[in-house]
Amino acid sequence: MNEEPAVHRAWPPPFQQGHLASLQDGLDFINTLEYEAGKVTDELLSAEAALEWLTHHDLMHREAKDHLLQHFTDAPRESTRILAKMKRVRAAMREIVDAAVEGRAASTSDLKELNRAMRTHYVYELVPSTDGVSLDHRHQGDPVDGALARLAESIARELIQGHPERLRICENQQCRYVFADTSRTGRRKWCDMSTCGNRAKVARHRARQKTTN
Repeated sequence: MNEEPAVHRAWPPPFQQGHLASLQDGLDFINTLEYEAGKVTDELLSAEAALEWLTHHDLMHREAKDHLLQHFTDAPRESTRILAKMKRVRAAMREIVDAAVEGRAASTSDLKELNRAMRTHYVYELVPSTDGVSLDHRHQGDPVDGALARLAESIARELIQGHPERLRICENQQCRYVFADTSRTGRRKWCDMSTCGNRAKVARHRARQKTTN
């Protein structure tokens, strides 16, 4: 099988690609593959939709997105490659979070995928701020790689330096949404009490009625 020749991109001069991803950004990215009543809904249906998601979450500037979309018109297979890469990283992030929640070791292949995503280059620099200076960063090179690196880092930071014991998977088996439990008690079971939580209460109520009838 012949491999497609490498496509050389003429990127514009390096510029900031957006902020560091928060844990919520990372979880939101995982949840772009959503299960609703057992049906799968994928927000990343196309490379265009995937880049728009990154832009909306301030992980890629619109200039970079527009440059990539223009590039896709000359190299359509490149859009397929980028979308596939984003979905691979998303799947690895999901599996690694699932492993943490379930108290088991993450697979070597998923860890390798995330490690690959995090191998990117940043330039850190001091920039003016309202109270003096702050430390900012610039990603040089592929803006998608930069965004994926930050999304992967957000999960890695939480697992190593954060509160992985607070990561949750919605107990509604037809939902399986991943979230961080920020409740005071740390006993939250559902992604949303008004939806999945309420359905669970109704199901338990119906089950009790059946046993008493």
